Amino acid sequence: MALTKIRNGEPQTQFDEKNEIDLGEILGTLWRGKLIIAAAAVVALFIGAYYAFFQAVPLYTATSSVTLESREEQIVDIESVVTGLSGDQATINTEIEVLKSRGLITGLVRDMDLVDDPEFNVALRDDSGVSIGSVLNWIRTNILGRTLSDGPRDPQIIEDKVVDAVLESVTITNPRQTYVFYISIVTRDPQKSAAMANRMAELYIQDQIAVKFQRTEKATEWLTERVSDLRIELENAETRLKSFSTNTDLISPEGLYALNRQIKELRDRRADLEQQLAAAEARSASLRKNSSESFELRASLTGDDVLNRLLTRVSDGDADARESFDARYETLVARSEQELGRVQQQLAILDTSIEDLAARIDRQSNELVSLQQYQREADASRLIYEHFLSRLKETSVQQGIQQADSRVLSQAVIPLRPSAPRKTRVLALALILGVIAGSAIVLLREAAQNTYRVSENLEKDTGMQVIGQIPLIPARRRKNVLKYLSEKPNSAAAESIRNLRTSILLADLDNPPKVIMSTSSVPGEGKTTQSLAMAQNLSGLGKKVLLIEGDIRRRVFSQYFEIESDQGLLAVLSGETTLQEAVRFNDQLNADILIGEKSKVNAADVFSSERFHKFLDEARAAYDYIIIDTPPVLAVPDARVIGQSVDAIMYGVKWDSTTRRQVHEGLKSFASVNVKVSGLVLTQISQRGMKRYGYGDSYGAYDSYYNN
Repeated sequence: MALTKIRNGEPQTQFDEKNEIDLGEILGTLWRGKLIIAAAAVVALFIGAYYAFFQAVPLYTATSSVTLESREEQIVDIESVVTGLSGDQATINTEIEVLKSRGLITGLVRDMDLVDDPEFNVALRDDSGVSIGSVLNWIRTNILGRTLSDGPRDPQIIEDKVVDAVLESVTITNPRQTYVFYISIVTRDPQKSAAMANRMAELYIQDQIAVKFQRTEKATEWLTERVSDLRIELENAETRLKSFSTNTDLISPEGLYALNRQIKELRDRRADLEQQLAAAEARSASLRKNSSESFELRASLTGDDVLNRLLTRVSDGDADARESFDARYETLVARSEQELGRVQQQLAILDTSIEDLAARIDRQSNELVSLQQYQREADASRLIYEHFLSRLKETSVQQGIQQADSRVLSQAVIPLRPSAPRKTRVLALALILGVIAGSAIVLLREAAQNTYRVSENLEKDTGMQVIGQIPLIPARRRKNVLKYLSEKPNSAAAESIRNLRTSILLADLDNPPKVIMSTSSVPGEGKTTQSLAMAQNLSGLGKKVLLIEGDIRRRVFSQYFEIESDQGLLAVLSGETTLQEAVRFNDQLNADILIGEKSKVNAADVFSSERFHKFLDEARAAYDYIIIDTPPVLAVPDARVIGQSVDAIMYGVKWDSTTRRQVHEGLKSFASVNVKVSGLVLTQISQRGMKRYGYGDSYGAYDSYYNN
């Protein structure tokens, strides 16, 4: 919140400094409220003691422990269906959740008949005693007119509520870097706590075995069904293999290899025949082509011995030899053609054999591939079947030899002393809460304060100096105020007036004030008492003092003095009388008094007139000091008008009464007309109130120094 501060007579807006945390101020506030804090601590301590020693029900904690087996004992060399726990952090956390699971707790509730235990089944409790629940039930039934039902009657709902209650009493802990779990159970009965902790550890072990047995049993059932299916698949595969083997003329891979070698040999023979065919064709063609050539050429082409002998005879001119030579040559041509035909016939026969053999090899190769495929399928089915059959037998054996992954490390013992309430801890906590509550009360009360109790806050909030602090004067009537100050010059009130006087007179040593105005924000803040006391104090210095009643609307001086005069300030300003004739000397004040007069004339116009300024000039010449008691600044504008003609302004703020907003508005009104307030005066300070609010240390020393 933004506040307006008055500095050097001008308003300045800045953020409220209360938004800033001042540790010193907080500690000071707490110290001033130490009695409240102490009282709250004592009350809380008594409440805590009553609870710890009379109200709280003793609770007993029993703890059993189990440990994970990182090394599993293997009775037979068979792979388990359910593997052991790994022991890593995730597994440990999982086992902690298993121990806290509703399933395990439900088993504990049913095993130990905890539904019939009033500690966990609230429906079975005897509420004849006085408790918060019984008080609430009485209020609902007798005041609100509501009848409470007997609670849920469904057994499942009752069991669920009991399980919830047992869960709240169970605590599972796992020390770091260990495989150990502590099972702690808190109940009202020490024997029951130990029995529940031990039984829960046993149920946890049994649960692990049961889980393994169930999983192994399910695996056995699945394997049995799977083996049956695999047996059928194997039989079908073997039937297909046998049927294929029966319906086909298969040879072995070795026979197929022999056929391949045979066809290779045939192909090699064909290659030789092709060469023979080419030679026969060339020889036959050459013989026919040269049948009419010379005897020598034909003899050389055939290379026949008979022709060579006949050639000799032909060369000798034997005519018969010529005919024999031609006949022999024709015979050789005919033989070459026969040889050509024979080779061609052999080649054709060989091609047919190769073609038939290749078709046979191709057919048998395809059949062999199919046979091998059927054989592989049958072998694979047999292998899978035998594996699953073996696994089924192993799993069947495991059903009777299941082991838990944990074991009980230690049994819970019956506790001899209650674990709660811990009386010392309860008392310490109650004391701490009491101190906190008392501190909160003190701080809240301080935060709710909207008035001023110490000058430091007033100065900090307004930015102006507090020049005086006047205690509450113990006078029952206003007329006795001056008498009290005269008879008790060493009182705290009298000394505070002297301090105020000193602050005013020393504010400006070069130009000491002569005309001093006293005002405040609202009526009842002690500004008039302040004016009278200041006038009395200044006159005690041997100075000539004039006290002017500036509040011409209310005329409060009559409550302090018995003055018989019909003429006052207005008469002097109007010229009806002189200042010397209008003033009245008062023995208690030892000063002159000029009372105010009621009039229909606007007071602001009167004090802003030239006649009032001349009047003040005249008074300045006749008196050493002039004190003007003006109306509150927020009530009427008179004080702002008069303030423009005075030398100093005392602004009264009533202790623990005037609000912050009233003070700020009043100072702001002076700043709006460029009137500077000399200082603030904290008035009517109550010594008892200061002690009640925790400020008695500083003000008590001040008060005790002076004799009232």
